[in-house]
Amino acid sequence: MNIDLILDHLADSGNLRHIPDECDPSVVDLSSNDYLGLAERSDLRDEFFADKDPAALLMSASASRLLGARQREYTEFEAILSDAYGNGRSALAFNSGYHANIGLIQALADKHTLIIADRLVHASIIDGIKLSGAPFERFRHNDYDHLERIIDSKAQLYDNILIVAESVYSMDGDSADIDRLIEAKRRCGGKALLYIDEAHAVGVTGPAGLGLAAAAHSPAETDIIVGTMGKALASAGAYAIMSPKMRDFMVNKSRSLIFSTALPPINIAWSSFIFKRMLSMDSERQTLRQLAAKLADALGADDPSHIRPLIVGDARKAVELSMRLLDQGYKVLPIRTPTVPPGTERLRFSLSAAIAPEAIDNLAAVIGRLTGKVQQNCTK
Repeated sequence: MNIDLILDHLADSGNLRHIPDECDPSVVDLSSNDYLGLAERSDLRDEFFADKDPAALLMSASASRLLGARQREYTEFEAILSDAYGNGRSALAFNSGYHANIGLIQALADKHTLIIADRLVHASIIDGIKLSGAPFERFRHNDYDHLERIIDSKAQLYDNILIVAESVYSMDGDSADIDRLIEAKRRCGGKALLYIDEAHAVGVTGPAGLGLAAAAHSPAETDIIVGTMGKALASAGAYAIMSPKMRDFMVNKSRSLIFSTALPPINIAWSSFIFKRMLSMDSERQTLRQLAAKLADALGADDPSHIRPLIVGDARKAVELSMRLLDQGYKVLPIRTPTVPPGTERLRFSLSAAIAPEAIDNLAAVIGRLTGKVQQNCTK
C-alpha cells in the first residue's frame, strides 16, 4: 500500500479530510448532532451532580459488561429504556451506535439469512452486514415497491430475512415509512425481522421523542430498535430494544458487546438521567421543528427536517463554500465521497434547539451572497 499516493489522490480530488480546529464560541455550529441543545446546558449538569456522591461515580468500568463487578448503573439504564418502549421488550446498552450495529447484525445473520437493506443505510450497518458474511440485497432508498419485489423473488430461497433501514437518514434528513416496512416484513411469512436504526430520530421525533418506530401503527412489530445517546441526548453510547429472548441471545453472541470494556458507570448514570428528562422535552422538540421550518425556507426546500443538505456536486466546491461560510460565522462542514455518492457532495446543515432563530433567518441571505442562488435538496 502506497500511503503517499493515496493521500495525494485524496488531496487532488478534494476528499482529503482533517480533524477541524475548535471553533470560536461566536460561530453558529450547524454541524453538531446536539439536536435538542442539551450538550452545554449547565442546569442539567448541576441537577445531575447535586445528589451524587463523587466517591461513588466511577470513571472506568475496568472490564467488559460480562466481567464487570459494577452493574447497577447499566441495569438501571436498561430498565428505564425497557419501561419507556414497553410492549414487554428489553434493552441492552452498547458503547456506541457503531458497536451496536456491527455487533447486532453480525450476530443476527448467517449464510442462511438474506439481509435486505436500504441503499443509504449508515456505514456501521454495512460493516455489520459484511462481518456477518450473509448474502444481502439493497433496495432503492425508501422505495418499498422495490423492497417487496426483492422479497417476492428471493425470500423463499432463505431460512431467514433481515430487513434493515434507518428512520431518519443522516445525510438527507428524510424519513422512512415504518408502516410500509412492517408491511414488507409481513410479506415474508413470519421468517423476517425488522431492524430500524433511530440514531437521528431518538429525542427528536415520535411520542416522547422515542423515534418513528414508536409512532407506527404496530410499534411492537419493529423487532430491533437501535438508539444512540451521543446525538440528541448529549451523552455517549447506544442501546438496542428487543425481546427478552433476543437480548439473551445478544449477550451471548454480539462480539462488540462481549469483547469491549463497558462505558464508564458515570456515563451510564448520566445517560439514565438525561433519557428520563428527554421524555418530557416537548418544548425543545417544538423549538427544533420551528427552526427546521426556517431552515427549509432558507434552503428552498419543501419538507422541514432537523438535517438538511445543500447539494454542491463537487468536493472542492463544497470545501470552498464551507470555508466561506465559516468566515461569515457559520460552521457547516462538507460531506464528500465515500460518505455520499460522487456528484452529490454537499454541505450538511444540522440543527440544534439551542440555535437562535435569527441565525437561521440570516442564513439564506449569507448563502445567497456566496452562491448566487439557493439550491434545493436533491431527490433520490
